Amino acid sequence: SLLSIQWAPLRIPLHRRLETLAAFYYSASFLAFGVLASLLLVYLLFTRFCCVSLVYFGWMIWDWNACDRGGHPSTWVRSWTVWKYFRDYFPITLVKTCDLPPGKNYLLGYHPHGIMCAGAFGNFATEGTGFSELFPNIRPHLLVLKGQFRFPIHRDLLLSAGICASTPKSIDFILGAKQQDKGNAAVLVVGGAIEVLDAHPGSYRLYLSRRKGFVRKALQHGASLVPVLSFGENELFVQASNPEGTLLRRCQAWLTRRLGFAPPIFHGRGVFQYSYGWLPFRKPVVTVVGAPLEVAKIEEPSDEEVDALHERYTSALSRLFEDHKDLYAAPGAQLCIA
Repeated sequence: SLLSIQWAPLRIPLHRRLETLAAFYYSASFLAFGVLASLLLVYLLFTRFCCVSLVYFGWMIWDWNACDRGGHPSTWVRSWTVWKYFRDYFPITLVKTCDLPPGKNYLLGYHPHGIMCAGAFGNFATEGTGFSELFPNIRPHLLVLKGQFRFPIHRDLLLSAGICASTPKSIDFILGAKQQDKGNAAVLVVGGAIEVLDAHPGSYRLYLSRRKGFVRKALQHGASLVPVLSFGENELFVQASNPEGTLLRRCQAWLTRRLGFAPPIFHGRGVFQYSYGWLPFRKPVVTVVGAPLEVAKIEEPSDEEVDALHERYTSALSRLFEDHKDLYAAPGAQLCIA
């Protein structure tokens, strides 16, 4: 410790250094890669390499709607070695409680959002935790804000991991409105941007009571609903205290409504020290995939049918928490549905 900062020791095994590098890559990609890539391509327009930018922008325009049409999933990209180091950094573990037969489509609800969705990415956008081995012949598509796909190069990395936009059109495509094959799984972070503001260590406050659009989509396609709960997701960063009603929280909520994403004030650790920075802390993340809820296909579901399935889903999610909290949550942890 020096100047109230806890520094990392010099002698650390190589694999630990590589794990930190993988976490740095993810954090940098999440926070800044898209902006930096955009600036680079704009800069190249004014150099002798302008053709590189022109060709890429032409491709980007032609491929503009790929995020609503299943992306360009690549087994090679999803299996990069860097994802195994990313998994081991925390570590991230995927727990299976029930089979997902490949003869149907699924809509997985992921909870909670956390600051950077590290568990969602590690489990469903990569093969780091062995998703395809646990759930053979199931093709997962993690859904994120559509704005992520407006950043050059960054969008191609997302699309190659099978990541798609969290839009009704995208969900319709994945769950079968545009294709007849089965075994597709849309993974939606149900709480959305506003849930980021409650990503405090020890908290399991989930925004679900008014989130019913995903339930309606499951009914329209007859896709099985699967609750997914990630223990430890909210432990990865420390966020500034922002209780409901405070000036900070009101400003954050206003910005979230205007921008479409939440602006949390948070910190993790750094590359060479453990006190401050944008890297997540090394805390275990255990993602438990619950049993699928069978859903009958109703093309025009009524509000009552949506409410009934939403209640079933909420009850299943609560049971999933109660069944596993003693193993993976801190003592005294309580689930709060907001």
